[in-house]
Amino acid sequence: MCGIVGFAGNSPAVEVLLDGLSKLEYRGYDSAGIAVMDGNEIKMRKMKGRIADLTKKLESDPVAPAPIGIGHTRWATHGKPNDVNSHPHMSGDGRFAVVHNGIIENYASIKEDLIAQGVQFASETDTEVIAHLLEKNYTGDILETVRNTARQLEGSYALGVLCTEHPDRIIAVRKASPLIVGLGEGENFIASDIPAVLSRTRKIHHLNDNELVELTKDGVRIFSEELQPIEKPVETVTWDVRAAEKDGWPHFMIKEIMEQPTALHDTISPRIADGEIVLDGLSLTKKDLEETSRIYIVACGSAYHVGIVAKYFIEKVARVPVEVDLASEFRYRAPMVDDKTLVIIISQSGETADTLAALKEAKSMGGRILSIVNVVGSSIANESDDVLYTWAGPEIAVATTKAYSTQLAMMYLIGTYIAKTLGRIDDATYRALLADIRKLPEQVKEVIEKNNDFIKKLAEQFSYIEHAYYIGRNLDYAVAMEASLKLKEVSYVHSEAYAAGELKHGTISLIEEGTLVVALASHMPLLEKTISNIKEVKSRGAIVLTIAQEGATAVEDCSDYILNIPATHELLAPSLQVVPMQMLGYYMAIARGCDVDKPRNLAKSVTVE
Repeated sequence: MCGIVGFAGNSPAVEVLLDGLSKLEYRGYDSAGIAVMDGNEIKMRKMKGRIADLTKKLESDPVAPAPIGIGHTRWATHGKPNDVNSHPHMSGDGRFAVVHNGIIENYASIKEDLIAQGVQFASETDTEVIAHLLEKNYTGDILETVRNTARQLEGSYALGVLCTEHPDRIIAVRKASPLIVGLGEGENFIASDIPAVLSRTRKIHHLNDNELVELTKDGVRIFSEELQPIEKPVETVTWDVRAAEKDGWPHFMIKEIMEQPTALHDTISPRIADGEIVLDGLSLTKKDLEETSRIYIVACGSAYHVGIVAKYFIEKVARVPVEVDLASEFRYRAPMVDDKTLVIIISQSGETADTLAALKEAKSMGGRILSIVNVVGSSIANESDDVLYTWAGPEIAVATTKAYSTQLAMMYLIGTYIAKTLGRIDDATYRALLADIRKLPEQVKEVIEKNNDFIKKLAEQFSYIEHAYYIGRNLDYAVAMEASLKLKEVSYVHSEAYAAGELKHGTISLIEEGTLVVALASHMPLLEKTISNIKEVKSRGAIVLTIAQEGATAVEDCSDYILNIPATHELLAPSLQVVPMQMLGYYMAIARGCDVDKPRNLAKSVTVE
């Protein structure tokens, strides 16, 4: 959500800033802007629309080829998406320019005070108060000024600041919003995420909350909130730069769907050695697990749906009570967390604001935190007692695919590990389950290769529909929730997921002639009951697409279309079911002419509550 790029070097800053911002388009935005230091004057261009629109504006109304500047892509929170509300924002005297990710929760009271002092505001944003505070707080010491200003702010922020009296540098600070530092040769960077700098450097620092950075072309200095110098180890990005690019694919979403076999292999393979699960980074002992009274799984969006599958899995194999909570609700319902509670936090970015806040709440109550994230050094990883990385590589498309699949695989491994450690799974079942987990990458590959053309044709046939319903029981219902989300978020088709047994309690009134119903029917112990529910909707005129395991011939008589997945352990079927559902969402979006990688109103990294 929103993107920041800052550059200090020897090249024209505009080109670097625009290139970096284009690598952050996946984060979601509705306007873009840049500010560069032209001598002792800040020159700014910003507007509603895409980076391509800003590029055209700069061609017709250029700025000087200055070697230092900041850029931003905005996803509107306070104020409409328009030219005035776009970032950067300037102080009244033109001395400061600031870009900001996050939300300033106390901006209204600050704004009221500033207006009483005669300050005039140009925009509706919370960010503009920061620019005016910088002007009011300026002492001549730019680091001290930014630090003192940040102390007045409540909420979340990553800030990049230019000051005309210090024209050779950028000052940055963060709190609860991601920011990295890129280290180059004769040039240095700040950015919201690694892809923005990856074409120019692989060496980075991750910043922690309340740390400040002074950035020049010649070096980077990092300071604590008390302005004490901090030495940080240099981290090296190891994944291929092409992993953050389309590499010939028409969209990131389909590229990432197709990358799932590799991502699953990279997540699973290192964690199974000599027939045993090896969880790097996990310090939970047998005694810790024996004393665990319950597990909370806390997440948002698709990661929450992973948690629903994991609840079924862990309770079945490990016999430990599991509750799944939406992170945005968790800390507001007085959760019962103590030192015997294991809290599993799931987040692709490791920066999700609601999830991070829930983590801190659980930790303050004595809970032990195990996080499942994809980004090394992210805020959630740093705040956790234990962290397991999914190794999915960068996920750029807003609609998650490979992150969901690798998170699910991690939860299978964790659940099986807990069951084995507590002695709640016999050796034969344990070995068989591990063998089936190891098969998942190849089976996902098989699902993609066998169904791709068929799903594309189905999507074209269904492209006219405006309503769809997904049904399933047990684990199938858990997958139905994610399948429904995949359709609605990229194709804008209204879709809902229902537990199939609940149809008769009201939902079936929505089924009429021609309604699309997608039936998840791979949980074999409940197949007959699911078939009964399929027949209920079919008798009312529904068009039924059924997802079933190979050999489940009983679904043929009540389905219009069937997608088969390979036979697998009943608890692992979600990993194979979700892939054709991702593909259906993608191809439906294409057929309907939607912007697949940047669906309207959505953002990849949700760094505000």
